[in-house]
Amino acid sequence: MEGYKKLASYILATVIHDLTAIFVKRWISPYSRTTDQMEQAARSGKQNIAEGYTVQSLESYIKLCGVAEGSIKELAIDFEDFLRQRGYSIWDKNDERVRGFRAFRAVWKIPNIPNTPNLPNNPEEAANMLLTFCQMESFLLHRQIEALRNKFISEGGFRENLFKERLIEKKKQIR
Repeated sequence: MEGYKKLASYILATVIHDLTAIFVKRWISPYSRTTDQMEQAARSGKQNIAEGYTVQSLESYIKLCGVAEGSIKELAIDFEDFLRQRGYSIWDKNDERVRGFRAFRAVWKIPNIPNTPNLPNNPEEAANMLLTFCQMESFLLHRQIEALRNKFISEGGFRENLFKERLIEKKKQIR
């Protein structure tokens, strides 16, 4: 299995993507621009994590994780808008129901099939669950970006390391 598929952020992004598709079909008009925006933000989050992991450049990986984080934050705002516009509550992070959502850990049941929870039948509960998952994903991506930045600072980037190797090779040829 490819390494990016082992990343917790990729698995959770897959769950968010899958549940968002169900959510918009249930509670948002298929002709609404919001439907397209939410589906694209969910897809972008997942795809940028995978693409970032596969690039050679650490700098590009950091940038793509940043794009993924931005997409997930955009999706979170869409869920907040959904709740606000319909007069529903945005549950506090200390709400027992939110703590229950936060206990969820995304893992693969079998390759490419995550342990996706059932989307609640209540739109307020469903939106709050997905909003919580988006917040969890943003946290994971933020930590991943920080770790990648620290790695870049301590080890250098792709071009920098390639240049160092080139200088070593050049010195060998001169001798």
